[in-house]
Amino acid sequence: MSGTDADGVDFETILLEVDEDAHVATITLNRPDRLNTFNRTMCQEMQRAWHLVKFDERVSAVVLRAAGERAFSAGLDVKGSYGQPDNVWNHEDPGELLSPKWQKMWKPVVCAVQGMCTAGALYFVNESDVVICSTAATFFDSHVTAGLVSALEPVGLMRRAGLGETLRIALMGNDERVGAETALRIGIVSEITAPDELWDRAHEIATTIAAKPPTATQGTVKAIWESLDKPYRAAMDQGLIYTRLGNPIAKTELTVPAPGTGAPRPPTTPRIR
Repeated sequence: MSGTDADGVDFETILLEVDEDAHVATITLNRPDRLNTFNRTMCQEMQRAWHLVKFDERVSAVVLRAAGERAFSAGLDVKGSYGQPDNVWNHEDPGELLSPKWQKMWKPVVCAVQGMCTAGALYFVNESDVVICSTAATFFDSHVTAGLVSALEPVGLMRRAGLGETLRIALMGNDERVGAETALRIGIVSEITAPDELWDRAHEIATTIAAKPPTATQGTVKAIWESLDKPYRAAMDQGLIYTRLGNPIAKTELTVPAPGTGAPRPPTTPRIR
C-alpha cells in the first residue's frame, strides 16, 4: 500500500494519509494520551481535513479511525478549553466542524471504533456511512452522569439505534456500557472484528467502495442522508433528480481509468455477510 500525506499538510491532533493505489484517505484521531478527546484545534483540523478530502480527486472513500487501544474517543476534552464566545447566542456546536456532512463532503466514510466511544465521540459515529468496531469496543453517553443535558449526540444516534435504545443510552450514562455485540444488534455498527483486524477491515471496506464509480457512491450518500430531513414523497422526488444527474456520469466512469491508474475500475468478488 502506498501512503502519502495530504500534500505536506501538518496537523497537530490528527493524521491524514492518502493511499493512491486504493483511492482511500485515512484520518486518524491522534491524541491517545488524552483518549482522543477533541479540543478546538482538533475540531478545526477535522473541518480542514474533510475539505482536503472532498476536493482531492485521488480519494473516493475515507477511513476514520483513532490511535491507541483504550479509546476511539472520549468526546470533548473537558480538561481543556473549547473556547466558546461570551455571548451565549454565538455558541456553536463542535459537531458541525467534526461532521463530513456539515462540510458537504459526500465521499463514503468508514468508521473503525476500538475501546471507549462516549459522549461527543458519537458525533463521528453518527456522521459516518459504515461503522464497524472491535470486540473490545464499548459505547455509552456520559453527559447525564456529569450533570449535563444530552441533547445533541442522541439526535444523530437515534437515526441508527432508534428512540428506545438511544434514550436508554442517554439516561443510563456511565452506569451502562453497550458492548460490541449489543451495538451490532441495535444497529450502531454493522460488523465486529478482532482488535488486530479492525484497521485492515475498515481499509478493505473503503477500498471496495472506492473501486466503484465515485459519482455513483457520492450521489448515493448525498441522496440517502438528505432524505432524512425530508418527507417521504419529497425525498423520493429529489432522489429521482439525483439519478438523472448522476447516472450518466457514473456509467461513463465505469469505462475510464480510475484516478492515478491506467486501467478501468476493476471488478470485485461478492462477499457474503
